[in-house]
Amino acid sequence: MKNKLIAENLIVAGALLIVIFAGCAKEKSPADLVLKNGKIVTVDQAMPEAEALAVVGNKIAAVGKNTEIEAYVGASTKVIDLAGKLAIPGFIEGHGHFTSLGRARKVLDLTKAKNWDEIVSMVAEAAKQAKPDAWIFGRGWHQEKWDKTPQNSVDGVPAHNELSQVSPNHPVYLTHASGHASFANAKALQSAGINESTPDPSGGTIVRDKLGRPTGLLRENAQDLVEAAIAAYQAQRSPQENEDEQIEYVQLAGQESLSKGVTTFHDAGSSFKTIDLFKKLADEGKLPVRLYVMVRHESNDAMDEKLPAYRLIDHGNSFLTVRSIKRQIDGALGAHGAWLLEPYQDMSNSTGLVLEPVADITWTCEIAVKHGFQVNTHAIGDRANREVLDIYQKIFQANPDKKDLRWRIEHAQHLHPDDVPRFADLGVIASMQGIHATSDGPWVPKRLGEKRSAEGAYVWRKLWDANALVANGTDAPVEDVSPIASFYATVSRRLADGSAFYAEQKLTRQEALKSYTLNNAYAAFEENIKGSLAPGKLADIVVLSTDIMTVPDEEILSAEVLYTILDGKIVYQSSKSQIALR
Repeated sequence: MKNKLIAENLIVAGALLIVIFAGCAKEKSPADLVLKNGKIVTVDQAMPEAEALAVVGNKIAAVGKNTEIEAYVGASTKVIDLAGKLAIPGFIEGHGHFTSLGRARKVLDLTKAKNWDEIVSMVAEAAKQAKPDAWIFGRGWHQEKWDKTPQNSVDGVPAHNELSQVSPNHPVYLTHASGHASFANAKALQSAGINESTPDPSGGTIVRDKLGRPTGLLRENAQDLVEAAIAAYQAQRSPQENEDEQIEYVQLAGQESLSKGVTTFHDAGSSFKTIDLFKKLADEGKLPVRLYVMVRHESNDAMDEKLPAYRLIDHGNSFLTVRSIKRQIDGALGAHGAWLLEPYQDMSNSTGLVLEPVADITWTCEIAVKHGFQVNTHAIGDRANREVLDIYQKIFQANPDKKDLRWRIEHAQHLHPDDVPRFADLGVIASMQGIHATSDGPWVPKRLGEKRSAEGAYVWRKLWDANALVANGTDAPVEDVSPIASFYATVSRRLADGSAFYAEQKLTRQEALKSYTLNNAYAAFEENIKGSLAPGKLADIVVLSTDIMTVPDEEILSAEVLYTILDGKIVYQSSKSQIALR
């Protein structure tokens, strides 16, 4: 009897100790932030869905049921009552141009221009307000989206005459939506030294009228001629003025990204000088989003010398990583710059343009292997994709000891059917943009013909089913940086007129979300710290107004970002949010 009583007392005492220790633990380590009463899609196989999660510092401490997470709530814990709303991992922009996104907010926005006449009017108004001799910049026009074709046009684009008449004293430079062509007025052409006798540069075209006069349209590398003149103009300013301008672009790009739920941005190409600025801002805690930066605009000799010093992993509290290189083998399909195996359907004398030689890119790949860098090569046409796959295969075979390289093809827009399985076979990541399929869809068959379009244009489903890893993004500022829009395009393939662009190539909601989170994290060697909501991972989270995982397709675009949480902190809150926060 005595032994029984002792045993019972020990059990009670043990139970009391458990309660005491649990209470102490709760008081000792309360969460800084708790989300509860929601639908949390984690993109984590161990627990695909939850009701609540707790954040301690900048990391997720626990994910589970409301009752489980309630233990993490302390007196100072911020609590977001989701009230049934959807929370998901922070979106990762898999391919964009970060400072260009910021710069696009400081120039004429031509994305909504319905025709050439509207663009001329916008430039005329800008010229009235501009200082003497100041350059006027714009971005976002696309001749295939205009409601009428201008008179006396070449390739759907007019000569510069009307534009030059409204801006005779200001150089004007208007970049195509794709970034792979631009339009210059007479003053800009003069500043660049472009006239009837100027030869086409390698990998570029100075478009001319029937008399051989430059129309103002510059394709691909021909843009470099005007951009050299712009660089000379900007060199007149002080270094501090130029740096302040770049910092403003960074902040503007960050604000827009966060408002769209983007917490990490894969920056598809920055020079060492720009990376220096990113590092400075990261060291000061002033980078607005996490950046995964690809080295660009540097010679092979310079990279061979400097890459080791620029290799950064999780620098600045995991806000800056530099471990990849960006190259570009061809141009864009819309500008007839994509390198094709067969001629364009609507330009039978052309198979596109080679922007950077195969031998030079191969040399880059050898340097990348030497220094442990990833290679991410822009390839849009089927010939371009095949050439890049061939280059990668050659390098892989020559370096069998190098494993887990995760080299990427950026865009992978148009593939020959024979090359689809090669992505998985070689371990090459298809870094694509869902929104491109539906943005370009109305005119793709015009460029490629129906057969080639059906077989190889934006073949998400074929690549996924072939076990290739597919990443997602927007190519901002080519497209709006909105992941919601690209997610919608990925799962619906629906065009503006309601028709579907080869609907058999769409992904499921779960696949599309993974392509925008965990797959993008993997594509940057960061799947262990981000891309899903699991204990120990960075607390990068987005709360949406609409459950994009279940609502009808047509309701996805109505979803808005209510909260963006980065590094465990609320960095964006919509003015429309009615979610309780204490």
